[in-house]
Amino acid sequence: MEKYTIHSGSAADIDFLWEMLYQAIYVPEGVDRPSRAIIKDPALEKYVRNWGRDGDIALIALDETGNHVGAIWTRLFNEKNQTYGYIADDTPVLSMAVLPDYRGKGIGTLLLNELLRRLTIAGYPAVSLSVDPNNTAVQLYKRFGFIKVGLNETSWDMKAELHR
Repeated sequence: MEKYTIHSGSAADIDFLWEMLYQAIYVPEGVDRPSRAIIKDPALEKYVRNWGRDGDIALIALDETGNHVGAIWTRLFNEKNQTYGYIADDTPVLSMAVLPDYRGKGIGTLLLNELLRRLTIAGYPAVSLSVDPNNTAVQLYKRFGFIKVGLNETSWDMKAELHR
């Protein structure tokens, strides 16, 4: 069984975060992936553009040879700069993706567990996200205590309370 490690994201990982943003777009089976240009849509690019703001947190999963295989990250948004999954100004919005060849190997669980631990230590009351209800990741989020709190177009807004 392969062993995966996690490191804190840095400026050197920004290109990988852009790739993960593209990989995070849910595409139903049998449907072609959209053009990569989609991540430049203003509603999507705000998840990564100008990375390094206060409150930005990223974790990168690496395989045994040091290859980047997945990422999870959060950003704070506010009433004037909302995005999918926005709940409140003090609730970071979570994004995550794992490269297709590495899905189903526990990497998402590893990333989510560590991110929730760090957010709890940092004192955040909750974390939120947006997910298509047909995405298999919904089951992962439910295992970690996320509950549906809203509907934004066809995606669910989900939230998990963080307890110290």
